[in-house]
Amino acid sequence: MAKIKEPSVAGSFYTNDIQALKTQIESFANESKNKYEYKTRAVIVPHAGLVYSGRLAFEGISQIDNNVENIFIFAPAHRVGFDGIALSSFDKWKTPLGEIDVNQNICKELIEKYNAKFNDNAVAPEHSIEIEIPIIQSLFNNVNIIPILIGKADFKIVFDIINEYYPNTKNGFIISSDLSHFLSDKAAQELDNKTAQMIETGNINGFTFEQACGALGIAGLVEFANKNNYSLIRIDMTNSSLTTNDKSSVVGYGCWFLYEGDKNEFIKRYYKDFVIDIAKLVLKTSFTNEKVKINYPQVFNEFGACFVTLEKSEQLRGCIGSIIAHQPLIADLLQHAKDAAFNDYRFNPVTENELKDIKVSISILTEPKKIDFNDEEDLLNKMVPNIDGIIIKDEQYQAVYLPVVWEQLPDKRDFLNSLKMKAGLSPTHFSKTFEAYRFESIYIKEN
Repeated sequence: MAKIKEPSVAGSFYTNDIQALKTQIESFANESKNKYEYKTRAVIVPHAGLVYSGRLAFEGISQIDNNVENIFIFAPAHRVGFDGIALSSFDKWKTPLGEIDVNQNICKELIEKYNAKFNDNAVAPEHSIEIEIPIIQSLFNNVNIIPILIGKADFKIVFDIINEYYPNTKNGFIISSDLSHFLSDKAAQELDNKTAQMIETGNINGFTFEQACGALGIAGLVEFANKNNYSLIRIDMTNSSLTTNDKSSVVGYGCWFLYEGDKNEFIKRYYKDFVIDIAKLVLKTSFTNEKVKINYPQVFNEFGACFVTLEKSEQLRGCIGSIIAHQPLIADLLQHAKDAAFNDYRFNPVTENELKDIKVSISILTEPKKIDFNDEEDLLNKMVPNIDGIIIKDEQYQAVYLPVVWEQLPDKRDFLNSLKMKAGLSPTHFSKTFEAYRFESIYIKEN
């Protein structure tokens, strides 16, 4: 006879009324505002009561590919302390929406390979797992769960499990975690934005439980993304004040999905037209003073650096941008679209009559990395045409060329010499203090 776990937090973290629960989850679907075309197999979602963070959890879990047959749920232990990771011995978990199977074959593998242990005293009452299950039940017809509660452990155990089971496309993964706890709204937003940048850049050095109760699960997924050159794309961020209207003490919520590739490539693949249209809208409304509310996907709230280039009759008409990401990409794009038209010192400001003849292109940059070299010949050997954007520095002199410049200057030496002259240096200049950095960019051009 199957061993069935009864719901532990129905009636507290979510309603135990079947119809009310169905109606609530349907409302999440109707209110969903961050729908991405891409289907993932790994997400980070919050685990507060459904009234507080249910919409965000729904948006995350609904990004998971409908073809998965197993969903691993990694969640932090709030109620019982223990070492390592804990599993559920129950064959099925029950909620007001019915029963869902636990894949005990995978649980047995985790016990053998990762020293996991059945610990129903810790797992059974834990809200951070159960709160995700009604949403899973509403979105998937025939899926098994593998509830994994994380105690005192190294985040690498989460990485190891994801790394082993991810190659099987039938497996999906949920990292259950809230963000900051019980700070003022302002302080929470500051800390949660810092957390978001760490997740989105893959730099989790110094990541703490103060930032997220599920820090170990998040760190494990971020490590997996880093090792595979994948990206975590933001779905949304919010906090409990939107429900309670109390900004004095809030809990932060964030949601991300795993993309099998580079974030900038994701933007080009799915939002090429949007990027061009926004830049052109900035130019148009600069003359009309029209105030337009721009709705944009949350991935554009991730920090990014871009250059906006304007051309007229295939000749440069303005180009300005950022080398280092220091603000949300949407802000960088809006700022530099305007600056390229009106604040490039090399050109007169664009006039309204010219707009019909202006073509826009955008380069979204990766983080620059220093090139180590012994001399100029060594630097030239390490430059990669058509791939590398190059930044040079020597004391107060600095200049940058985007990768697209290789189209005009395909010879490495010509490229470097021209870049030196742009910086105000002689083409023959070289010194012990000369520095060079490389970056890559995604190039989006108006048709």
